[in-house]
Amino acid sequence: MAQLKIIYEDGNVLVVDKPTGVVVFEEGPASSEATASQRKTLIDWLVEEHPKLTGVGEPPRYGIVHRLDKDTSGVLLVAKTNEALIFLQKQFSAGAKALADKKNREGLEKTIEKRYIALVEGNIKEDTGTIETLIARAKGDPRKQRAYSAINAPKSAREAITEYRVLERYKDYTLLEVQIKTGRRHQIRCHFSYLGHPVAGDKMYSFKNSKIPEGLTRQFLHSAYLKIQLPGGEVKELKSELPDDLNKIIKNLEQK
Repeated sequence: MAQLKIIYEDGNVLVVDKPTGVVVFEEGPASSEATASQRKTLIDWLVEEHPKLTGVGEPPRYGIVHRLDKDTSGVLLVAKTNEALIFLQKQFSAGAKALADKKNREGLEKTIEKRYIALVEGNIKEDTGTIETLIARAKGDPRKQRAYSAINAPKSAREAITEYRVLERYKDYTLLEVQIKTGRRHQIRCHFSYLGHPVAGDKMYSFKNSKIPEGLTRQFLHSAYLKIQLPGGEVKELKSELPDDLNKIIKNLEQK
């Protein structure tokens, strides 16, 4: 992995610009066929530079506050102390608790907000929209998530809310800014597949006849923006520009 870009750092937090193709932390045993370099996770790299992270939280995630999928790039928040980890995790968990109360939800959004840039298949007709379902593990494939209605959801399903607005329309794709109100595993990928518009290049949630833009070698999903209150009380806006590989894809798409 090339030199890791640091977006922001102070005594409590470290914010990195996660590159694509890197696992944040390993939950299971790595493949014996992989080289040592291929097995190296983001937290491995961070611990080399910041050995004290091994004293924050529990292994293997240590100070990781939230996670991004292997092929998703962008803003990732890491706590440098146990106190900071607890403080930041409470803000993320408060999001789920505030869902049932609109007033509380709006108050929370003043201090925490997560936005992504996604290219999805097909034409999403509405300029803005909200996807609100329950999400649980898919039966028969523990790697995947599935969106359910209240009628057929298993007991393990949890509420998931995703909002989006159209940034640009292309012949076969739609570029979106996506804001997640909850942090379910694979939430964006699962929700847009549920709508019939999977994220471009997403091998797990796409369909048999899905198109892939020429040159795209990963899912087109980027964590572009995070607003959160830091342990010192400051509300910080953290941004990551769309990386070169995704910008090239956009430039080559045919306008609608």
